[in-house]
Amino acid sequence: MILYQGKLYESSEQDNLLDRLEEDINLVRLHQKLTTQEVIDALAQMGDKIASGVFDTIIQELAIEGIERYIGMLILMLKKETLTYKVKTELGQDFFVEWQTNPSLGQTKVGVKPMPLGTIFHIAAGNMDGLPVFSVAEGLLTGNVNILKLPQADNGLSIQFFLKLIEIQPKLKDFIYVFDTPSSDFTAMIKMGEMSDGIVTWGGDDSIAAVRKFAKPGTKLIEWGHKLGFAYISGYEDKEAELTALAEHIFITKQLLCNSCQTIYLDTDKIDDVHQFCVEFLPYMEASSKKYLVNTIGSMAEITLRRYSDEIMGVLAAHAANSTGENNADNADKQRPANKTYQARGCSLMACHDSELELSYMFGNCLVKRLPKDQMMSVLRRNKGYLQTAGLICAPEEREELVEILARAGVVRIMRAGNMSESYCGEAHDGEYPLRRYTRIVNVEP
Repeated sequence: MILYQGKLYESSEQDNLLDRLEEDINLVRLHQKLTTQEVIDALAQMGDKIASGVFDTIIQELAIEGIERYIGMLILMLKKETLTYKVKTELGQDFFVEWQTNPSLGQTKVGVKPMPLGTIFHIAAGNMDGLPVFSVAEGLLTGNVNILKLPQADNGLSIQFFLKLIEIQPKLKDFIYVFDTPSSDFTAMIKMGEMSDGIVTWGGDDSIAAVRKFAKPGTKLIEWGHKLGFAYISGYEDKEAELTALAEHIFITKQLLCNSCQTIYLDTDKIDDVHQFCVEFLPYMEASSKKYLVNTIGSMAEITLRRYSDEIMGVLAAHAANSTGENNADNADKQRPANKTYQARGCSLMACHDSELELSYMFGNCLVKRLPKDQMMSVLRRNKGYLQTAGLICAPEEREELVEILARAGVVRIMRAGNMSESYCGEAHDGEYPLRRYTRIVNVEP
């Protein structure tokens, strides 16, 4: 389905609607203005309706696993106090109020007219339910016209949300355009991109690379790409509580989010410490597996096949290296000990010999690696484009030093390990304030 000026259309109407979309948007931008307060009031009322159970039937029909957690987060983020604080933190007080510079040395004063970026094309990813809503809400808070391409796994949640939001504030109908365009329809996406001042991309490297190919020069690219989260352990404050929290985080998020833990790094250079940790941590993982069951059978089957495929390839590679009879350095490298998997019911830990940050098998299957703190900078910088959240477990006296190293290496969120995926009012996203990227400044000579 397509949502266009507050009305629903069949997907077959896409091309006809796209042909008139730019003209309709131009009229909106010429004659209408959306204030931040109008959006805050509408979103807050929407949050109140969700909290009161008005949309319970719709939510149940969607049958999204773990939807309660996302709905709780959505309600919190839609509170008027939260939205007001977000805007004030990211844009400052009264950002859209015009003012005049007063430069030194008698230079000419210039008017400052803050404006929305204009038209924003949101390309949402499907790894987090409700993400399209969050993305468009940020565009609305800054007064932009928003075009949204739904992810394939949206389940209808976004359109239902926006329909109800428009009922609350009818003015919003001209600022929200939602299309269920498949990613394979490159022609339609190019059209949406051409009429936009900015393109917001949520997705992996392939998605971002595709957008860069069709985006016109001068179009602002706002990339929220896939990131990797990891835990770093160098001592403990409360070992049992901290390991329990880390294990529960792994299963609550299923390791599907950018701020989920994919790799557990240990502050050691000894592989024996990695194996010992796996033995010690595995019961915590199994207990969390029972508490937060993973019911995605297809994903679990895929993980099992991938894991055993990797093990078989490792054995074959070692056998091939041994059969050559060569004793050179390359052959010695091929014969290094294979990674070892520690398995329990519903979970696994893989003790790895390398130190690279990488994506795990997810769904309760985590990587464990060595990373002495004196090597953190060099190892993490090799993944500088993918760093986001570090869950830090350490002795209190070490925390300040380790935080400094992680921050200097490029990590943008440093949390307690159990809170890696928690959201906080006023926090940045991937090290930046989104609302600032959705605005522009017009200077006017008096």
